[in-house]
Amino acid sequence: MVEKFKAFVVDQDDNGIVSNSYKELTKDDLPEGDVLIKVHYSGINYKDALATQDHNKIVKELEQSYDLGVSHYGGFSEYARVKSEWVIELPEDLTLEEAMIYGTAGYTAGLAIEQLEKSGMSIEGKEVLVRGATGGVGTISLLMLNNLGYDVIASTGRDDAEEKLKKLGAKEVIGCLPEDNSKPLEKRTWQAAIDPVGGENLPYIVKRLDNNGSVALIGMTGGNNFETTVFPFILRGASIIGIDSVFTPIKLRKRVWRRLAKDLKPQQLHDIKHVISFDEIPKAIDQVINHNNTGRIVIDFNV
Repeated sequence: MVEKFKAFVVDQDDNGIVSNSYKELTKDDLPEGDVLIKVHYSGINYKDALATQDHNKIVKELEQSYDLGVSHYGGFSEYARVKSEWVIELPEDLTLEEAMIYGTAGYTAGLAIEQLEKSGMSIEGKEVLVRGATGGVGTISLLMLNNLGYDVIASTGRDDAEEKLKKLGAKEVIGCLPEDNSKPLEKRTWQAAIDPVGGENLPYIVKRLDNNGSVALIGMTGGNNFETTVFPFILRGASIIGIDSVFTPIKLRKRVWRRLAKDLKPQQLHDIKHVISFDEIPKAIDQVINHNNTGRIVIDFNV
């Protein structure tokens, strides 16, 4: 490897003030690990963008998951050193670029589908709701579900997204969901939902689930808290499944990645990528923070 390499480093001082800058590092700056990786592609998720903001609770120090980029260097660096047990062999029928088009968002979407199917979601059932459909997780969830044969309802707050989402496979596009009301239950509408948004609108989804329906809860861009009643759970068997993409058991992680290369892999995967150079990271982070991006941002370290 080269003696020095470049990294985009996020530092946070004792007062919570964050500084972001490009730095030259050597392999001695990297954390301990028995595998040294030359990084070809990386991606930007919402959590990555949040880590660059003041007073965030994401950066602790300064592959996919295992706190990479949180308490472990590697996300935006030309080289990364990790533990061998964190590394998964690239599946056949998946290129390095495609693996990073998926990134954590795609893996999380695949994991959500896997868990929802274990809970009874099937193509014979009712429609499936995808919330935050123009974001990374939402867009890939829409593509995957459509590829499997599900009827997908896409929810988004963007007025200009309907045509694009329908091209990606949405049966119908609806606006932002209303905040919950006093009704204990709503009309049975969806057999399942993938929700990267969370917040006070989540109970509205739960109240509209069909019998034994489930919500895969992934994110919190809509807020940390929600309040609901027990009625959807005890009268319809509804459930909320928390999706943790960080510490997934290795056997399940490998299974999901195999599916990402096979039945979950959509034909339109490359249509949702936006490739940037390493030097364009700050601009792309601003777009993510301000919700001005769609699809998946892929950093090409070879450009």
